[in-house]
Amino acid sequence: MTENEKLTVSVLGTGIMGAAMARNLARAGHTVRAWNRTRDKAEPLTADGVQVAGTPEEAVRGADVVLTMLYDGAAVLEVMRQAVPALSSGTAWVQSTTASITAVAELAGLAREHGLAFYDAPVLGTRQPAEAGQLLVLAAGPVEPRPQVTPVLDAVGSRTVWTSDDGTSAAATRLKLVANSWVLAASSATGEVLALAQALGVNPQDFFDAIAGGPLDMGYLRAKAGLVLDDRLSPPSFAVRTAEKDARLIVEAGRDHGVRLDVAAASADRLARAAAQGHGDEDMVAAYFASFDEPR
Repeated sequence: MTENEKLTVSVLGTGIMGAAMARNLARAGHTVRAWNRTRDKAEPLTADGVQVAGTPEEAVRGADVVLTMLYDGAAVLEVMRQAVPALSSGTAWVQSTTASITAVAELAGLAREHGLAFYDAPVLGTRQPAEAGQLLVLAAGPVEPRPQVTPVLDAVGSRTVWTSDDGTSAAATRLKLVANSWVLAASSATGEVLALAQALGVNPQDFFDAIAGGPLDMGYLRAKAGLVLDDRLSPPSFAVRTAEKDARLIVEAGRDHGVRLDVAAASADRLARAAAQGHGDEDMVAAYFASFDEPR
């Protein structure tokens, strides 16, 4: 495959991340077919030259590469079972959904049964970097077919970090869960800092000024706090409901490997409370509201 050769890429799942990936693939000149469980959410992609399919099978027929970006591993398994009858042996499958380690093994097994080249390839980044094609791709998978998937990874990300030559090892997903554990902890801490400041009558800006330029200062803290303070929680960069799902995957992974992750477990519970209060579709830092007994 030459550097400038264009591919037919199927994107299954067009939420915040999947839609941005589909747009960037189309902008890179690839033929893109997309499918989403709720078709209305995929239809706006037609303005970017993306073809919207009615079924997963229709979306993947004749594809060089299939990219999955769905809610969780169970959703990917269900959708790909519908799609695989239309796939040829040797087709590359780039699996970017954040899933459990166990689920990745199950998905890799499905790929093996049908002769697909499986790539475990979750991404780091939220709405803005996804829309700009600046995601960090964490990837694991076989070396020989990589020229087939490299143009896809280059279109959706600014950098690809290869973690293993074996997609079945879930090496990339393991790294993604570690990274997300830090993101969730920092986001939860941001919400609690703001809630405590409000309860104690402290101006949050006084806190920011106190830590400015020191080792406790973080751009992420200031960015997430700004979303709460300026009431800019919608549209979300990473929604509360999805963050809760990821937090529970992290807790599960730790438990399965003999590690108790109290902060991640508490984050999952805070996110669940925020969702129950009506903030499920807002940015993950809306877990801030879980600090209060009364809805706000």
